[in-house]
Amino acid sequence: MKIAILDDYQDCVRHLDCFKLLEGHQVKVFNNSARGIGQLAIRLADFDALVLIRERTLLSKALLEKLPNLKLISQTGKVSGHVDVAAATARGITIVEGVGDPTAPAELTWALIMAASRRIPQYVSNLKEGVWQTVSMSPERNSLGTALKGRTLGIWGYGKIGRMIAGYGKAFGMHVVIWGRAASREIAERDGYRAAASKEAFFAESDVISLHLRLNDATKGIVSSADLARMKPTALFVNTSRAELVERGALEAALQQGRPGYAALDVYETEPLPVDSPLLRMENVLASPHLGYVEKDGYELYFGAAFRNVVEFANGTPKNVLNPLPG
Repeated sequence: MKIAILDDYQDCVRHLDCFKLLEGHQVKVFNNSARGIGQLAIRLADFDALVLIRERTLLSKALLEKLPNLKLISQTGKVSGHVDVAAATARGITIVEGVGDPTAPAELTWALIMAASRRIPQYVSNLKEGVWQTVSMSPERNSLGTALKGRTLGIWGYGKIGRMIAGYGKAFGMHVVIWGRAASREIAERDGYRAAASKEAFFAESDVISLHLRLNDATKGIVSSADLARMKPTALFVNTSRAELVERGALEAALQQGRPGYAALDVYETEPLPVDSPLLRMENVLASPHLGYVEKDGYELYFGAAFRNVVEFANGTPKNVLNPLPG
């Protein structure tokens, strides 16, 4: 099969141990993204199979209709809204899903919480300029970092990652409070955590809020300007899930108004994040380039499963099929 692996920004996939699973196939790894349906259609027209790195490329109906040779889409992890499943099915394109692990994104979330709370990136950056123990050259921003012990950690979404973050918070001596669906709050309470009395109370009392929700029609824009305005001026807002969970433009405006005082982000509405993004010019924002799942062990897991799915399909024994085709 002719196989394309898309958006390998770091040129690391071909160096993974699991890459040898594709021996005997024609494999092309793309290290840069193509923008626009026309460019993508030209790039991908000859391939039988596409291996997607999470949600880096949108496979819309318009694009799929321009890929006459495409037979297989192999997803690292689970398919989200970036693939038009109905359009793929109508064109006889099989979609296979892989596996995931919450460890890497949970650890990255906690690293951001610790780094942002202690202002580590700012201290390190200024140290390189010869400035000692200084967060900012602006007096109003030159504040001390804060320890986590004794502070309130708010977690919205008590799934696999949310549960791990709750455990980290407990280990660091934080007061953990949960918000989310009623069923999630009940599970959290059985696990010994406290559920917030209301969404309003959740935003008002938390010193750190971390989002761990799936993005769908019900959760898009679920965090509003009013929610953010309830946060403390000393609070930290953390999003390693999906940028679209927050109302468009609300976080930038809230940070400029000082509630919350800080943000740590790993996800953005446009990725890669444009260099002229206002977020990159704000001293109270710690921005990382969507590293939640970008880690050696996780990549071996994700791509190993995706490549095995390709091999099984090529052998005529497809597994982990999302959209069984008629006949």
